[in-house]
Amino acid sequence: MTTRCAVFGTGSWGTPFAMILADAGCEVALWGRRKELVDTIAATRTNPEYLPGIELPEAITPTTDPAEALAGADFAVLAVPSQTLRQNLAAWAPLLGGNTVLVSLMKGIELGTAKRMTEVIREVAGVGEERVAVVSGPNLAPEIAKRQPAASVVACADEEVARRLQQACHTPYFRPYTNTDVIGCELGGAVKNVIGLAVGMADGMGLGDNTKATLMTRGLAEITRLGVALGADPLTFAGLAGMGDLIATCSSPLSRNHTFGVNLGRGMTLEQTIAATKQTAEGVKSCESVLDLARRNGVDMPIVEAVVDVVHNGKPTQAVLKDLMGRSAKPERR
Repeated sequence: MTTRCAVFGTGSWGTPFAMILADAGCEVALWGRRKELVDTIAATRTNPEYLPGIELPEAITPTTDPAEALAGADFAVLAVPSQTLRQNLAAWAPLLGGNTVLVSLMKGIELGTAKRMTEVIREVAGVGEERVAVVSGPNLAPEIAKRQPAASVVACADEEVARRLQQACHTPYFRPYTNTDVIGCELGGAVKNVIGLAVGMADGMGLGDNTKATLMTRGLAEITRLGVALGADPLTFAGLAGMGDLIATCSSPLSRNHTFGVNLGRGMTLEQTIAATKQTAEGVKSCESVLDLARRNGVDMPIVEAVVDVVHNGKPTQAVLKDLMGRSAKPERR
């Protein structure tokens, strides 16, 4: 029996993930908000705005109708900007089937509530943890669109659901591993964007590999501290959803968060950087909510705090770097 999937979001990650599902043998409905883009995808089998020159599989059916997308769906894949999830899902939730599993591709923390995306999904859709899953890992969309080898983690509290999702997105070029640590996988994906901004700033300032390695390693320590405080397995952060995703985001020019940070490090204002980046850099908004979540749980995250100071408080990158280096000495494992 063919697995049916609805992917909500025709952007730079939703579209490639729809390709993965189709290549794995699923029937895929790809929902988009803008009729003109959906019509273009249907007519040309390409998404010129986000994946120019990449032909989409025939098994993908574009639509602007959420009810059509969700009809008979085994999986509803959510690939919209994190801060729009609550409003969008409130409109889609009444259309969900009784057994549809909701899958989050989003890597952010909600502003105001400091809730993870799976927490927002469960709250808005009124479903149990066994019907919510996460996909997280080093998944730079342009490389996946070219079907270059990549791996990821599919996490759900229900191991059998995770295995079903694994089967639905397993292709010769995309290798998913299962995990039941939803909190760890989700936090790894959300907080690495903030560390990616910090490493990008260091790049933009002309700093070298020692600085960037320091930020990545200490950034991973911050992610792990927060995860453990929230009940995650610390070993998760040594894997694809932790270190793997962090390396890709902090090292690649394809990473929107890294590129955003580079522009800030070169002295561009927030407004100029937003205009230059064009696509959503999740860490820009999520850095505030990550810091909020950390403070609510008594977790020290100085790199995240430094990013918030630059991005939202207008503090110069040089001043923030001086503050970080001037912190009191301490043992490494703290």
